This record gives sequence, C-alpha cells and structure tokens, in this order.
Amino acid sequence: MLLGLRGVLVGSLPVALLTADGPDRYTVEAVFTRRPEREEIAAILDYETRGHLALNGYSTIELAVSDRRLEIANTNLEELRDGLASVIAARLSEISAQVIADRLLANARTADAARVEHRRAAAVVALVESISFESN
Repeated sequence: MLLGLRGVLVGSLPVALLTADGPDRYTVEAVFTRRPEREEIAAILDYETRGHLALNGYSTIELAVSDRRLEIANTNLEELRDGLASVIAARLSEISAQVIADRLLANARTADAARVEHRRAAAVVALVESISFESN
C-alpha cells in the first residue's frame, strides 16, 4: 500500500487558530495511512523532497516525521487546502512507489543470486561425485 496521509490532527493545531491572536504560520501534523518505512522517512527528509516543495512554490515548508505523523512546519491550513496538501501527497506517493520498486528489484536480485549459488553448489557436488579413488 502506498504511503499517504489520512488528515490533519486537529488536536495539534494552535489553540488561538482563526482568532485575532492566531498565528499566520504554524506546524500542522497530519496522520499517515500507515507507519512509514525507514527508507520512506529518509526520502521524506532528503534534499529531493525539499527541492520538490521549492519547485512547487513551497520553499519555506519543512517536513519532519514523528512516529505515524508528518509534521509540516511553517504553513497553515489555508495553504494546505489551496495546494500544498496535493504537492505533499504526490511526493509521498512517488517516494512510496520508488521504495516498493527498489525492494522488488532487490528481492529479484537476491532470488537470482540464490539460483546461481544453487547451480554452483550442484555443479560442485556433481564434480565431487565424479571423482573415483578406485584403481584401474
């Protein structure tokens, strides 16, 4: 299953939100659809993700992962609603798909290596069995 976000964790929002004293920008926590894998977390935090955000007009946004939450710093609900959420969702899907593809490739390589090793071991056994210590 591709990694995604369920929604915003309302309890983590600033108490003064949508009041005269409310902050313009703050950290919004969103809940992942599942626990992210180690490789996914690394990709979320890497320079490519920062570049992706900047390329889409969100150069001040910073992402952090805390357990099953994505912390989106220096944003607000309106910015998320107006496009940032879609940009983040697309990047998460891209990251997740790449991690899955990398794992499938690694599994295929491991299976191929196991087949090669099995054939080699069988060839060694056949060669050993062809040796006779009987005199002619």
